[in-house]
Amino acid sequence: MTPGRKDGLPPDGDDGAVGDGRGADGNGETVAADASLSDGPSVAISSSPSRRDRLDELVERMRATARRDLAARDDRAGVLGDPVPTSSPYAALPPATPADATPPNVPYGIALAASWGWRLIIIAAAGLGLMWLLGFFSEITIPVAIAILVTALIRPFVDRFERLHVPRALATLLVMVLGIGAVVGMLTLVGQQVSAQFDDLRTKVVDGLEEIQDWARTGPLGLSDAQLNAGIDRVTGTIEAWGSSGTGVVDRVTELGTTVTHLLAGFFIVLFATYFFLYQGGRIWDWVVRIFPRNARSPVDTSGRVAWASLTAFVRATVLVALVDAIGIAGVAWGLGVPLVLAIATLVFLGAFVPIVGAFVSGLVAVLVALVAQGPWTAIFMLLGVIAVQQVEAHILQPFLMGHLVQLHPLAIILAIAAGVTVAGIVGALLAVPLAACVNAVVRHLSERGDPARVAPASGSPPLVAE
Repeated sequence: MTPGRKDGLPPDGDDGAVGDGRGADGNGETVAADASLSDGPSVAISSSPSRRDRLDELVERMRATARRDLAARDDRAGVLGDPVPTSSPYAALPPATPADATPPNVPYGIALAASWGWRLIIIAAAGLGLMWLLGFFSEITIPVAIAILVTALIRPFVDRFERLHVPRALATLLVMVLGIGAVVGMLTLVGQQVSAQFDDLRTKVVDGLEEIQDWARTGPLGLSDAQLNAGIDRVTGTIEAWGSSGTGVVDRVTELGTTVTHLLAGFFIVLFATYFFLYQGGRIWDWVVRIFPRNARSPVDTSGRVAWASLTAFVRATVLVALVDAIGIAGVAWGLGVPLVLAIATLVFLGAFVPIVGAFVSGLVAVLVALVAQGPWTAIFMLLGVIAVQQVEAHILQPFLMGHLVQLHPLAIILAIAAGVTVAGIVGALLAVPLAACVNAVVRHLSERGDPARVAPASGSPPLVAE
């Protein structure tokens, strides 16, 4: 045997010898044994008990080393994909739990409120940025919003023509031409009525102003002629000063020209946007959905369908309410003999597109006309008629139409109108309620999306149009 054997046996001359027939025990004594087979070599073995014990100990050490090697191989098996035992030194450490960064002297409620607060601040800042961006491009966003409302109103007529095997492009063009003709005809009738009764109304306005002056002199105010003339002179001087300077006139003309240009541009944007929303609205909506990531396209698509259904229901309900308001107030005006009945009906119909408050404000114009044309008693009865129509709207039409179809509480409608007026004036009041209806429908849809028992499959046409 040579030193450094891999089988773990001792080298020659240590605890045993093989090949020379001699061996030494622990006491230095030599024991020889002849084992000759066919002139084979003689082998010396140890028969001492201490030598056997050492051999047994060596075997045990070899077995322990083998067991350790096998255990190490099993521990490393997780590198190839098998799970590593958690007790193994090669097992991956569990992810560290982030320590609470809240200082020990800050209460939990304050820390939670602070974490919510900065998130709400970021959301509010994003909302303000979006509102500023929409306001900056108001010459585009407002006409597009109006076009969406018009599309929701007249799309059923286009679908009906298409079911009659009329090509959709031709059906869209036909419905738009008929709609424009109806609006132009109504405005023409209103203009003719106003022009026919303008002279009589102007005379009655002058007479009414004289009656007001007489009442101011002889009534509880007791104003003298000098005070009345001084007040009239101040009002007249203010009006003349407003338009007397050359710079003021130029500025007013410039502003008027800019406003007319914006109105014409907005009108044509409404026309073209409405046409393409009616004709190719489905493709437009598909393009909008594809902007979002793949995992968000399904909720975006279903939310858009729900919002479109809510918007369509809102527009139809608003048209019905506006018709009832216009017919009711115009009927009261006709019964009292108030002039400009058709103009009053048109104004009330347009004003009723701002729910709850629009018809009442436009009805005050009818009260003013009644005051000028028929006197204070007729104006009082006209005001009572307007209030009666508004009560019918608030207690019958709004709960059954707006509440059932749109699912918006009257308080939510009032707050939405107030917010819209604060942000964007009359246009904001017009668009606030449909926007609130769409947001309410989307929030309800997303909140019910995770409940299989309450989720109904999204049905109906995609936003803008079905193709």
